[in-house]
Amino acid sequence: MFALGFLIRPLGGWLLGRYADRHGRRAALTGSVYLMCLGSLMIAATPGYGQIGIAAPLLLLLARLLQGLSVGGEYGASATYLSEIATSRRRGFYSSFQYVTLIMGQLLALGVLVLLQRVFLTERQLQDWGWRIPFIIGALCAVGTAILRRGMEESPAFKAPGAARAAADAARLEGAVQPAGAPRGTAGGPPQRGSLRRLLDHPREVLTVVGLTLGGTLSFYTFTTYTQKFLVNTAGFDNQTAAAVCALAMLVFMLLQPLVGLLSDFVGRRPVLLAFGVLGTICTVPLMRAIATAASATQAFVLIVIALTIVSGYTAVNAIVKAELFPTEVRALGVALPYAMTVALFGGSAESVALWTKSIGHESAFYWYVCACTAISLIVYLLMPETRRHSRIPAD
Repeated sequence: MFALGFLIRPLGGWLLGRYADRHGRRAALTGSVYLMCLGSLMIAATPGYGQIGIAAPLLLLLARLLQGLSVGGEYGASATYLSEIATSRRRGFYSSFQYVTLIMGQLLALGVLVLLQRVFLTERQLQDWGWRIPFIIGALCAVGTAILRRGMEESPAFKAPGAARAAADAARLEGAVQPAGAPRGTAGGPPQRGSLRRLLDHPREVLTVVGLTLGGTLSFYTFTTYTQKFLVNTAGFDNQTAAAVCALAMLVFMLLQPLVGLLSDFVGRRPVLLAFGVLGTICTVPLMRAIATAASATQAFVLIVIALTIVSGYTAVNAIVKAELFPTEVRALGVALPYAMTVALFGGSAESVALWTKSIGHESAFYWYVCACTAISLIVYLLMPETRRHSRIPAD
């Protein structure tokens, strides 16, 4: 079920990325949160197998697919919106808050689970019906987010081409001649916004997003989602200690995002990515081995924080880098689709690959797998331009 949510993300990236480029970032962001709300409500309200039989798992599968569509499209629209509304001098800082909210959501979910387990419900109650409560809370939060998003201003970069098109249409109605250099196949009209064909006019940028994401998404899911199981299954910690260690490390990780994003506004995006690429390639294997043999919770916490500090070189700036690569008319799609495809293949499979290598007695192979993918991304960072200086987002 977890993997299916990732596999559907590219479809969400295409659908909502296309929608964001054609109808606005605000509209796509509102649509994505409605999908998430519906998926959460379906999970919370679906009766058990004993009541409706095979329909129960089918409805849960549909709900998970809706959530996957939402998340796949959310990333491109939100990364684009944050990048376009920020001032040119602080785009790294503002776009870094995308991962602040992502990590905050994970921490809040963990907090709700801890409260239900230790304060409000017995283990039996949690298994019988209490597991539905987080999904109800999530749906209510989604409704509140949708209301807030409906009141957002559209990004200036998206509105500006719209104004230009309106002026061009008025000129044509008055008998104006098609301007020289108008995009082919448009009969003087605008290029097709958000189309896959238009996106493929930028193959290097698409491949850059894939390569840029590869090592970063794998490292992110390794040191966040998988680490808790790694601490239990390999390092030998109990579940509660592992959860506490990971929660504290994630809190530090969240606070690092705006600091690293701000740093990129001064030194550039490429040096920050290069720092992640070099340190991730060199340190992943020794860090994983050290965490596996950690003698105390404090030692495990310090090691995980070191790993997440390195990963911050990717998470804090990846949204702005991708947004700066593409022109306005395909920016959301260009950010969302190749990112979602890469996350589905590498980020979503991280835990499965890790557990498989452990099951066959070669757990360290997973460490080298993460290292190799990070090294591939490092090559991309070495070859890519400095997007802060060559940004395609209009200057304010």
